[in-house]
Amino acid sequence: MTPAMTLPAMTLPAKTLSLSFALQRGALALAVDLEVARGETLALVGPNGAGKTSLLLAVAGLLRIDHGSIRIDGRELDGGPAGPFVAPTARGVGFVFQDHLLFPHLSALDNVAFGLRCHGASRADARAHARSWLERIGLLSHAAHRPRELSGGQAQRVALARALALTPRMLLLDEPLAAVDASSRLDLRRDLRSHLHAFDGVRILVAHTAVDAFALADRVAVLEGGRIVQSGTVAAICNQPRTRYVADLVGLNLFRGTAKAGVVDVGGASLVVPAAHAGPVLATVHPRAVALFRERPVGSPRNVWSAPVVALEPALDCLRVRLGGALPLVAEITPAAQQELRLAIGEQVWVAIKATEITVNPA
Repeated sequence: MTPAMTLPAMTLPAKTLSLSFALQRGALALAVDLEVARGETLALVGPNGAGKTSLLLAVAGLLRIDHGSIRIDGRELDGGPAGPFVAPTARGVGFVFQDHLLFPHLSALDNVAFGLRCHGASRADARAHARSWLERIGLLSHAAHRPRELSGGQAQRVALARALALTPRMLLLDEPLAAVDASSRLDLRRDLRSHLHAFDGVRILVAHTAVDAFALADRVAVLEGGRIVQSGTVAAICNQPRTRYVADLVGLNLFRGTAKAGVVDVGGASLVVPAAHAGPVLATVHPRAVALFRERPVGSPRNVWSAPVVALEPALDCLRVRLGGALPLVAEITPAAQQELRLAIGEQVWVAIKATEITVNPA
């Protein structure tokens, strides 16, 4: 009879991670107030330097907070300089770094087994457990390969297996798809989603693109300038972006203004909109709802104005036209319209948007 493996004792998955802290890191002032529940995948998105990776490092214990607290199921992991501090190795965190950080001199098998060995498992038990994880991620045939012999997607799978092999309470992933080529990203994204759903603890990932965030997350939190400016389900983020960055992320035009009697005043310019409550509002319009013309159009559009073309950006199935003027926005036109309009940067075009194509929400 084969003896049972003796692996290090692991903690149960966390039920709730509570973050309410601030820290200064160079020019970044990060202030966070957030909760993540067991079995939930939270994606952090935001521009470079917004504080996404710093947040993960603080949760992992690799960066001390200046004040506030980080708690897991009510237990304080970091209470600031005067409070308690739990060492990273005692937090039950599985961390998958953007650049994998696999040991170059170790095989894929021994990279996965490394954490188990550090936690007291015998070499035989650790390697047996690591082998089961390599089989689970479809890389058992690569067990003897060194990191330099693996593709970016394979290396990231090994890094994920190394993190999950320890049965952590929390799983943190820093842009797990950023270093993967386009041909491998779809498969890795699908596999990663499956592994995330199978993991029963708290899950936080920094997303490289909106597609990654929306495909992998149950909830999205947007960080800008060290602050969470919006948090919600994918549908809520897409339907009601609250900042210019979020609107760009989901591919919408956003205008912040004041509504009165069916008109939104946007810094001196105005948009005719469906009936909306009076006061500060956010108005959004899809780029495909923006029509462009060489001559002033006639007909039903309520919003018509002239604007300069400031940029032309080819996309997969359209041309994205960036327009300047009093109401800067992006239009998406078909290849046929592109050929007919023959646009050039610096030219003036006529813009038309139907009032019914504009969505208005309270600011």
